[in-house]
Amino acid sequence: MQDRLNIPPTKSSLLDLKRRLEFLNEGYRLLERKRELLTRLVYEKLAEYRQMSRSTRAAMTTAYRWLSITQMRMGSHRIQQLAIGMPQAVEANVLPRQNMSVQYPSVEIKKLPLLPVGILATDASLDETRSTFADMIVRAAQLAEVETALWRLLEEQRKTQKRVNALRYNVIPRYERTISYVESALEEEERNTLFQLKVLGERS
Repeated sequence: MQDRLNIPPTKSSLLDLKRRLEFLNEGYRLLERKRELLTRLVYEKLAEYRQMSRSTRAAMTTAYRWLSITQMRMGSHRIQQLAIGMPQAVEANVLPRQNMSVQYPSVEIKKLPLLPVGILATDASLDETRSTFADMIVRAAQLAEVETALWRLLEEQRKTQKRVNALRYNVIPRYERTISYVESALEEEERNTLFQLKVLGERS
């Protein structure tokens, strides 16, 4: 890659280059600000993800412990029969959400009141199993939202960092070197013109 742009050393080129450089510097400042905000959001989401991951694992442990108790008391076959007509335990909606131009799904989920099932050959632990599994599903859905948002924010942060680096270490320095070259060429041309005028003045 060339150290500078291939532009003729004229005054109009110099003015155009300076306007472009001002625009690039402004773009760099905006992207740098965006990168800082994205980095902060990533750390916030990461802390939220870790917390929700722990709570989801705890909810899974509780739910499967109650399922084991229910299996011992009722048997797997009876649980499978009841599961076929089991009422809905949660209600969920997935909506689009946007933050810092990053889109990810927003999960609205809530636990529904437990509705009765057939009371024959059932055990009281069944309601605890249903309730704890509903809790687990709610937490798992919320964790999935946070995890998806975290990965998409990370990807956007990486892209923004690449753009910031490209402007800082490549594009802006090339424009600065080109401006310096054009200014030097124009100064040299002006000196030559003054010298020629001086020579002509001496001859006349």
